[in-house]
Amino acid sequence: MFYRYFCFLSLCLFLLIQRCSLGHIPNLHSSDTTSLPGFENLTMGYNKYLRPYFGGEPVQIAMSLDVASISSISESDMDYTATIYLRQRWTDPRLVFHGNKSFTLDARLVELLWVPDTYIVESKRSFLHDVTVGNRLIRLFSNGTILYALRITTTVACNMDLSKYPMDTQTCRLQLESWGYDENDVIFTWLRGNDSVHGIEKLRLSQYTVERYYTLVSKSQQETGSYPRLILQFELRRNVLYFILETYVPSTLLVMLSWVSFWITLDSVPARTCIGVTTVLSMTTLMIGSRSSLSKTNCFIKAIDVYLGICFSFIFGALVEYAVAHYSSSQKCAAKAPQEGPANELTKEMEEVNITNILNSSITSYKRKISLTSIEISTDNVNCSGLTMKTHEKIKCVLRNKMHRIIGYFTIQNPSNVDHYSKLLFPLFFMLVNVFYWAYYLYF
Repeated sequence: MFYRYFCFLSLCLFLLIQRCSLGHIPNLHSSDTTSLPGFENLTMGYNKYLRPYFGGEPVQIAMSLDVASISSISESDMDYTATIYLRQRWTDPRLVFHGNKSFTLDARLVELLWVPDTYIVESKRSFLHDVTVGNRLIRLFSNGTILYALRITTTVACNMDLSKYPMDTQTCRLQLESWGYDENDVIFTWLRGNDSVHGIEKLRLSQYTVERYYTLVSKSQQETGSYPRLILQFELRRNVLYFILETYVPSTLLVMLSWVSFWITLDSVPARTCIGVTTVLSMTTLMIGSRSSLSKTNCFIKAIDVYLGICFSFIFGALVEYAVAHYSSSQKCAAKAPQEGPANELTKEMEEVNITNILNSSITSYKRKISLTSIEISTDNVNCSGLTMKTHEKIKCVLRNKMHRIIGYFTIQNPSNVDHYSKLLFPLFFMLVNVFYWAYYLYF
């Protein structure tokens, strides 16, 4: 009996304690609700599918962003990959509460709020970071202002002009636009103008240097309406030092190496041929290597292609120069052999003239003897035919002499002078071409 009475008292005491503890919780909840009435609006009367000021004035959305990194810039794909912190601010009068405090809410609460439908124009691939949780931030201020921050990595298209590669400067854009709300519903503005963007001036890129950047406010006119757009435009200047050491210096040295053959005698055929062919093949390999890194942009005639083409032309010209000099030398040696010259031709002409005179005199005496027999022999035909044949021979001889004179103007009398002039002309023309090349691509 005593045991039952003791159990009954213990049960009553336990229920009394639980009742007191449960009665204390509503007081705490009411205290939090009083200090933060916005939570009641989220569950009572708040419609996340309707924008603030629905049916009235447009929502002002102020944006700012930090550029954390630009990991890669691809000339072949014409895009860049960047990681940014995008922050959006707007005011929702339905979330106003008393006090001067701001509250950072759980990021999962964003599913219960209206947020702008901002997207990145010309984005190929984008994603939100979610390690260890989704990298989003929601902060609510007492006047109804909401700060919504995201960490985004995106790959954005960037149209590049590679005609001056690698001495080029590229202009890329990061554009933010509303997807569904036109300018009658939302208005995009930068929070503090150019000061709304941070971090881009501190970037250290492998091939580029950020020259300058600025912000713009624009509109996108489409078939469905006019949509607000914010633009971050920045200029990237390529660092040319790497390409000078990698391509320009080796190609220049190959051109200078091809000039070594000018100091080798014409009789050293294997040495000069080896230098010429080796430099041509080395230059061809260098050209293929420079174009393989930009395989998808070979439709462009780039500045580096022009320079490599110039170097290849000079190297090939040095090889052709030896071929011309060696051919002229062999022709000169062949000319020393005995052959029929102009004196022999004159002797033949004199003999032909004497034979013709003898024939004419014989025909005349023969005509006198047979004149009584009334046999008419026409000497004019014989003389004319002989003279006509003689005239044709003379014309051929004159034309042959003139052709020999014309060819003589273009014949190299001293083949050794070809190397002598090449030692001066090749370096001189190469220096002049370099002056025009660098002046054009650096200052125009």
